[in-house]
Amino acid sequence: MWLNPEEVLLKNALKLWVTERSNDFFLLQRRRGHGEPTGRITGLLVGALDTVLDSNARVTPFRILLQVPGSQISWVIASGEMNRHAVGSVSAIEEVNKHWDWLVHNLLHSLSVFENKEDVASFVKGKVKGLIAEEVQGRQAAQEEDPEKFREALMKFELRFGLPSSEKLVTFYSCCCWKGRVPRQGFLYLSINHMAFYSFLLGKEVKFVIPWAEMTGLERVSTGLMTEAIRVNTRQRQREFSMFLNLDEAFRVIGQLADIALRRLLDSEGLELDRVLQQPTRITKRILEEQALREYVLALFRLPRGERLHEVASCSVWTPHARCHTAGTLYTTDSYLCFCSREEGSCILLIPLSEVLSIEKAESTSSLPNPVIVSLRTKKAFQLIELQDRDELVGSLSCRLKALHSPTPYYTFYYDTGFSDEEEIEEQVLRNTVNSEALMTAFHQNQPGSMEQVKERLWDDHFSEFGRGVHMFRTEKIQRLVAMGIPESLRGELWMTLSDASSELESHQGYYTNLVQKSMGQSNLATEEIERDLHRSLPDHPAFQNPTGIAALRRVLTAYAHRNPKIGYCQSMNILASVLLLYAKEEEAFWLLVAVCERMLPDYFNRRVIGAQVDQSVFEELIRERLPELAEHVPDLSSLSSVSLSWFLTLFLSVLPFHSAVCVVDCFFFHGIKAIFQLGLAVLEANAAQLSASIDDGQALMILTSFLDQVGSKESSCFPSSPPAAEESGCSSDADHPAVAHANITDLINESYEKFGDLTVRQIERLRCRHRIRVLQAHEDTTKENALRLVAPDVSLPAELLADVYDLFKVSPEPFSTEVFSGRSYMERQYRLDRPQFKSLYGLLVPWPGGSNQHADTVANRTFTLLDQDQDNLVTFREFAGWLDALYCEEFNEKIQLLYRLHIPPGCSTLVPDAGGGVKDYQEQLKQMLEDLAKKKEKDVEKPLPLMNQWEFIQFCKTLYSMFHGDPEENDLFQAIATVTSLVLQIGEAGHRGGHGSGSEVTGQEELKGAQPAQVASESAGGGRGGLAAEKEWTVSYAQILASLLTEQALVNFFEKPVDLSALIATKILKTLNFSSQTFLQSRKTVQLKH
Repeated sequence: MWLNPEEVLLKNALKLWVTERSNDFFLLQRRRGHGEPTGRITGLLVGALDTVLDSNARVTPFRILLQVPGSQISWVIASGEMNRHAVGSVSAIEEVNKHWDWLVHNLLHSLSVFENKEDVASFVKGKVKGLIAEEVQGRQAAQEEDPEKFREALMKFELRFGLPSSEKLVTFYSCCCWKGRVPRQGFLYLSINHMAFYSFLLGKEVKFVIPWAEMTGLERVSTGLMTEAIRVNTRQRQREFSMFLNLDEAFRVIGQLADIALRRLLDSEGLELDRVLQQPTRITKRILEEQALREYVLALFRLPRGERLHEVASCSVWTPHARCHTAGTLYTTDSYLCFCSREEGSCILLIPLSEVLSIEKAESTSSLPNPVIVSLRTKKAFQLIELQDRDELVGSLSCRLKALHSPTPYYTFYYDTGFSDEEEIEEQVLRNTVNSEALMTAFHQNQPGSMEQVKERLWDDHFSEFGRGVHMFRTEKIQRLVAMGIPESLRGELWMTLSDASSELESHQGYYTNLVQKSMGQSNLATEEIERDLHRSLPDHPAFQNPTGIAALRRVLTAYAHRNPKIGYCQSMNILASVLLLYAKEEEAFWLLVAVCERMLPDYFNRRVIGAQVDQSVFEELIRERLPELAEHVPDLSSLSSVSLSWFLTLFLSVLPFHSAVCVVDCFFFHGIKAIFQLGLAVLEANAAQLSASIDDGQALMILTSFLDQVGSKESSCFPSSPPAAEESGCSSDADHPAVAHANITDLINESYEKFGDLTVRQIERLRCRHRIRVLQAHEDTTKENALRLVAPDVSLPAELLADVYDLFKVSPEPFSTEVFSGRSYMERQYRLDRPQFKSLYGLLVPWPGGSNQHADTVANRTFTLLDQDQDNLVTFREFAGWLDALYCEEFNEKIQLLYRLHIPPGCSTLVPDAGGGVKDYQEQLKQMLEDLAKKKEKDVEKPLPLMNQWEFIQFCKTLYSMFHGDPEENDLFQAIATVTSLVLQIGEAGHRGGHGSGSEVTGQEELKGAQPAQVASESAGGGRGGLAAEKEWTVSYAQILASLLTEQALVNFFEKPVDLSALIATKILKTLNFSSQTFLQSRKTVQLKH
């Protein structure tokens, strides 16, 4: 164990310690008498001495010393404790050797950079203390949700970084942050929105905060002095962290938190995020560990995204085909029992709880410890043994089993033609509106050949040995059968089985029929796109040259768009659905489409195909890792990954001949996305030589296209994948491109399994988590560019400053539900500010010093109301930028007009009493104002503003007074506004005596004169705009107020005084994100603007 460093004056006092290993800075020593043959006199003497003088030595037979060259003082920093349950001192040796190896690999090389050897001791002691704190945290966290050490770390986190109190600390790690060649030992704090580092070493303090929203990349590197480090990339710089006690865990947690924060912040639509993770305050390190395991289980067994993971237990399952028990892990979820062998993929078992009849404990024996029998409705049973918490597991499963079972009959298979009753029930449920047979049954082009019959016999043999249905054992043998191509007579059944779409169908009887009835006849964007693509789906196949096939495809796609409006319809879904309809019944094809879109390819089919782009980025990294020679010759792999986008979106259906592509779909339903990654790598490897010699992206595309066009299968296709013209042109270009040898799809698939089959689901999920950060940030950059391009023509803010405003606007809000914003473009929906968020920015960005007084809060509320044009209680970036533009870039009269608008409806919210009568005048003015605000600024034609009554003018004056507090010219300004106020009051009184206001700005005067006396009395009691009876006659116009203000030069100078908006934004970002102000300001030009 690591120890708090303790001084040792004599390194080898009385010869009690023997040095086992040493280097320039560390010694590993063994206590005499331990690990030596018994009976030696020195060992006996040391043992007796330990007993009398030093009882601690009996349990620490090994120790590690820190030594500084030239010094007589050393420090004990680690020891190997004796485990009384272990034989001899084996456990102590293992522990101390583990610590020694860590020191050698992580610290030893770094210590040579210190010029002053005394600093070495301070650095190492600080590092060891950090490791001890981390170990304590881990041990306590396993027993207590809020351990003492974590509370101490939380207190330091809050004091050192000054982040908002709502910022929840998730975990912390002891590590080093590198500055050039110098490591800085400190602590890395990970919270829900930031990663923060603090170090205080040798009198120097280093601290910084990196928001997850600014992270653009995360990777593990190994360079120079660092054996292995975590590199975090942001838009400004990159930082490297090393010397973690558990680097794998730290890397995983950083990736998870960044992924969650970016999904929550940057993508408010389209990405699936677990409900627990949608509530940041509930995120803990344990939650993240559970979530990572859950994501892995969902991906490995391709379960519905809503499944919750309950129990994880090591056990062994009796496998009849192997005639032995296979060791592995049992995972239980809401609706499934899942088993995977220790070697991922060698044996997988999936049992829906809906098929389970009972779960019972059997008598435990020495050969069958803690057995559990799982009995199915199909009179089949599975035996599990070596379950540690058997009673608790069986009890929990039995409770869920009771909740799942329903009185409706259950049918295990859907392709058994012997059950005429089932066909009658199905026909009755479908009401003759849905095809009850696969389209291939009616539009089959080939007679079954001998190869098909051979494959059918092989599958029959497999069923008899491994079982049939969802719960059959999935082993390497079935992998070989799938690679050969599933026979057409069994393809639909096995697709339903391997994807477990059959369970979804069984648990939602009649759902598809009802969905078809609801969705057919509706007209929206999705249905228009579906109609446009119907005749582009396998146009060469007879099934889709016929109204029957087109109608079935229309029903499936329309029903799914109605079921999942978040996805709706995306291109390539039509190709996939048409192939599903060929081999499965229409209702089954619908549930297969559900399985693919919502479980097997999550986040693929949305407006921006985020999931597919993430996998493209993962594929690019796999190319570098698995095909290094190709990566060396083709430095820019983005072109290859772009070419492969259609491979992932259509599962090779759009690029391979039909029969070959269907074999790929077979593998996909068996192995999931892993099969597509493997096949893509195999295709690139087969063409690596030609791709390395290609001179441009176009030639590389032609090489891959020609190769894929020639990939055939044992079955001949009656319709080509490309028109004859393309084939002729291909033949004519043989002189330019070398002839491509015909490849067989089965051989290509087998080769992909042999060479790249070690790729695991766990690896893919970890890569996805990391690459999603990069993809989301790329989309954010695009969104920012589009937002700035749309807003820039309407404002006068410089482009660089407008970009800073966008960054500030982005980090302030939390994402909102997109349902309220369906009428807006995606850019406008991306970020919004609610009232409290807007007020926090208002107090910082207003160009006058009185932003902190009480009246400023009132003005901030009025500003928000004025900007909230569609009354959804949210302000968009366009509205926010327009407000800042008016404050900082417009002329004097435009700024006064903005202040004027803040004090008349709708900016000035008035108190209207509940008198039961109408307030026609107010409503008319409000309606007029909203119409004015909804239109774009027309500088040539200015519409008159409503008149301001006396109460509103008083509020206007209060606002002006509040703005001047704290200004150096405060006294002159107060005197000037007093003069203006007196002048305007005289103008209002003159107008009142004359019976009219001034000019054309008399909007609403006739309606005011026609108000009822009872209403006037009630409004007088209520205050606000109707608070004074005399307001019917006392009014002033905007032109009168503007003219009065222009008479006082002090007021004009105040509103035209230049203010540095960029400095205000830098201050806000410094406060919010704790960036280095110097770095931030150096990266941006200071822009002086008038306000």
